[in-house]
Amino acid sequence: MTTQEILIQAKETKTALMLADTARKNQALQKMADALVEPEHADRILEANRRDLEAAKGMVADVMLDRLMLDEKRLEEMAQGIRAVAELEDPVGKILFQTRHANGMTISKKAVPMGVVAIIYESRPNVTSDAAALAIKSGNVCVLRGGKEAWQTCHAIVEAMQVGLERAGMPRTAVNLIEDTTRVSANELMTAEGFVDLLIPRGGKGLIRSCVEHATVPCIQTGTGICHVYVDEAADLEMALRIVENAKTSRPSVCNAQEVCLVHKEVAQQFLPMLSEALCKKREEAGVCPVELRLDEEAAAVIPGTLAGDADFDTEFLDYILGVKIVDSVEEAIEHINMHSTGHSEAIVTGDRQAAEQFMAAVDSAAVYVNVSTRFTDGGEFGLGCEMGISTQKLHARGPMGLAELCTYKYVICGEGQTR
Repeated sequence: MTTQEILIQAKETKTALMLADTARKNQALQKMADALVEPEHADRILEANRRDLEAAKGMVADVMLDRLMLDEKRLEEMAQGIRAVAELEDPVGKILFQTRHANGMTISKKAVPMGVVAIIYESRPNVTSDAAALAIKSGNVCVLRGGKEAWQTCHAIVEAMQVGLERAGMPRTAVNLIEDTTRVSANELMTAEGFVDLLIPRGGKGLIRSCVEHATVPCIQTGTGICHVYVDEAADLEMALRIVENAKTSRPSVCNAQEVCLVHKEVAQQFLPMLSEALCKKREEAGVCPVELRLDEEAAAVIPGTLAGDADFDTEFLDYILGVKIVDSVEEAIEHINMHSTGHSEAIVTGDRQAAEQFMAAVDSAAVYVNVSTRFTDGGEFGLGCEMGISTQKLHARGPMGLAELCTYKYVICGEGQTR
C-alpha cells in the first residue's frame, strides 16, 4: 500500500479507537503480547531479524547492531512491555479540571486521544511494540515508519500484533506500518495535515532536525542525548566510578548513555586515574572494548587519552567514547551543561546537599539525577510501562513520553438549557 492509502485507513479507524473502552483496549494489548511470543509468530520475527542483521553487517556500527538484534529474551521483554501497559491506568476520560458556573452548568477539562499518532524511528525493533501498545491504550491509531535496516523485523512484529488485535475484535488498522522506507514516506508523514495528529521522530540528530524543520503537522522534538555526569568535590569517588561506568558502558548506543564526564578540580588527581583504570585498562584486560577518553588540556595532564577537539563536548558519540573535562566548581559544571547539553539527562554525584539542590534547580534538562546513573531515563523505569520517546522540548511533553503525553484534552460543558 502507498503511504497515502495507509494514512487514509488510519484516519478511518480513529473513531473506533476513541470509542473503545478500557477493558477492550486491555484485551487487545494482552492478545497482541500473546501473539508476539507464539511459536509461529516468534519464529517469523526472529528469522526476519536474522535477515536484517545479515544485511546490516558492515553497514552500521557494532553498537547499532546490538540495537537491531532480537532474541527470544528480548522478544519476551517486548511482550512483557505490552502487558505492563495494559496494567496501567487508562488516561482517556480522566477529568483534569472541573468547575461549576454560576448559572449551574458544569465545565470539565477531559483527557482525550490525539487521534492518529505517527512515529518515525530507526533500527530499534522494540520501538514497534512499545509505540503500538502506548497508542492503543491511549485510544490512538498508530502509524509506524521504521528504518530500512529493521523493516523486515518490524513487518513481522506488526503482522503478529495485528493478529492479536483481530482476536480481540479490534481493527487491525489500529496499528499500521509504512511500506516505503525512503525519505519520500518520511516527508509524506511530516506534511500529512488532516491525517496525522501528532508526529514523533525517534532516532538520530539528522532525523530529528529534519522533522522539526520540515514538519507541517504537530511534531515532538525527541532528543539526542549529550548526557553529562558531574563528579563533585564532595562525591563518594567509588560511587561516582560505578555511576560513570554504568552510564557510559552498559549500553553506549542509547540516548540516555553518558557522553561527557565533568570532574571537580579538587578530586581530579584522585578520580581520573580511577576512571582511566576502570574504563580503559581493566576493560582491555577483560577482552571488552575499552573506552576512548577525549580529554580537555587539564585532564590530559593527569591521565593518558586523546586530546579533545572542538566538537567533542557537543557530540552524541553512541559509542565507547567519553569526553572528560575538569571544572572549578558546581557553577562551572552547570554552565557547561546548559551550554552543551541537548536537554536530555544529567547527573551530579555528591554528598553535599546544597550542591545537589543547586544542580537540580539550575540544570535545564528533562531529567536531572543526584547520585544515580543517567541510564534510568526510560519510560519503563519511570513507571510508564514503556515510552514513545524522550522529549527534550518543553511544550506539551518533556522527558519519557507515556500514556498521558499521547492525550490532548477537550472542554465538555453540560447544562440544562442555559443561554448567554
